[in-house]
Amino acid sequence: MDEVFAGYAKRQATLQASTNILSQGIAWVEGEPVHLQSARIPLLDQGFMHSDLTHDVPSVWDGRFFRLDDHLDRLEASCKKMRLRFPIPRNEIKKILVEMVAKSEIKDAFVELVVTRGLKGYHGGRAIIARTVRRVPPGSIDPTIKNLQWGDLVRGLFEANDRGATYPFLTDGAANLAEGSGFNVVIIKNGVLYTPDRGVLQGITRQSVIDAARSCGYEIRIEHVPVESAYQADEILMCTTAGGIMPITTLDDKPVNDGKVGPITKAIWDRYWAMHWEDEFSFKIDY
Repeated sequence: MDEVFAGYAKRQATLQASTNILSQGIAWVEGEPVHLQSARIPLLDQGFMHSDLTHDVPSVWDGRFFRLDDHLDRLEASCKKMRLRFPIPRNEIKKILVEMVAKSEIKDAFVELVVTRGLKGYHGGRAIIARTVRRVPPGSIDPTIKNLQWGDLVRGLFEANDRGATYPFLTDGAANLAEGSGFNVVIIKNGVLYTPDRGVLQGITRQSVIDAARSCGYEIRIEHVPVESAYQADEILMCTTAGGIMPITTLDDKPVNDGKVGPITKAIWDRYWAMHWEDEFSFKIDY
């Protein structure tokens, strides 16, 4: 053991004395090796925005990659599950990794491989109740803290796409609705609005819906919302800053309100946009 780490100490001393700028760290971006501190990715990359990525970390010890093919096997399997693909052939990836380490002159390293969705976003219309994925429990990740851990939400998007829809409604694992991939859910039944009280982000647009409903004279309840209530709803809407108030007219391939935007949803939508010009909720920018 002493001999192993004695060799490591010598290699580290040599590395510290190196004048090679890449010995401080190297990255491969857009087809070129660059100094690690110069590496950049777009801010709108889905990997950065929504943790829509996978990664693996092979190691180099004494100038030798250790079980690199096993790491690439696992990364490839992870990509398949995440519906990602290698942007370049596997053999080319292996070649690039070897060249990067050689250029850096680093003999002992952890080599981070990250594959992201890139700049591709999600757009569409119909909704489904997700069956194969549940919302991460609040005991694991606090949903009231806006975060970029979208693992469950991305899987929900996959299922929605597989089932011919775009928007997934995730449940809490106890037959209650939680939220969707970046939006809150509101169910309307017999003139009353219901929105889930747990497993959700306390959305600003959700609060605007609450304010709009009360302003319009509608009762709104923040409580557990059973999944079954979505199938029995008179109207359903989603709400998010990016999309505003979004009516759902199809759920699990079945029409909601005969496939038409309902009157309460329309009233909430009108009130929501009227609020944008009111001093209580907004202020004017001087250009």
